[in-house]
Amino acid sequence: MKLTNYEHACFTVEKDGKVIVVDPGVFTTDFVVPENVVAIIITHDHGDHLDDDLIAEIVDKNHGVVIIGPEQVTSKLKKYETRTVHGGDGFAIGGFDLDFYGDDHAKIHKDIPKGQNVGVLIEDRVYFPGDSFTMPEKSVDILALPVAGPWMKVEEAIEFMKAVGARFTFPTHDAILSAAGKQVTDNMVGGFAEAAGTEYRRIDGETIEVE
Repeated sequence: MKLTNYEHACFTVEKDGKVIVVDPGVFTTDFVVPENVVAIIITHDHGDHLDDDLIAEIVDKNHGVVIIGPEQVTSKLKKYETRTVHGGDGFAIGGFDLDFYGDDHAKIHKDIPKGQNVGVLIEDRVYFPGDSFTMPEKSVDILALPVAGPWMKVEEAIEFMKAVGARFTFPTHDAILSAAGKQVTDNMVGGFAEAAGTEYRRIDGETIEVE
């Protein structure tokens, strides 16, 4: 398998010529629509994870693609083929095994409703929690770790990385950071990588092999 990381919270996983797209949002300006996309996974309905224009481009190039997400996502995208998921769901699609965890977005403020959010584990290897720190119920090879956002602090990212204990961790959800801010965050979070038993490295714009 191959994983390609894009700006903010978007990445793709490719296996046997088929592709899963995760969270193509409005901050993902470097996204190149691939062919053979079998599913788009949207963890929640915020614009930085769900860009209507990008979704239209993907669907236009990949007829039959299924959009997967919580009800707040699928209810907005009824003109497409969708599948609503909840934490605890698991199934195969297009040759990919998918498991979903959690149902709630992390708390931003006591007066702001949490909304829905699902974390996704792809092929029992790649885990992304969306806007949450919901633990997967299985061991994880690669962790897409949120490192910046109005709903979190760096301490939470560090403790989540330590708790998951993936072989490899890369930072994501960081479009609100400047280049200097990304470096500071990487130094802080990466400084705990050894204690977490993981390799932490930024892979912006890169494609890596998933062993």
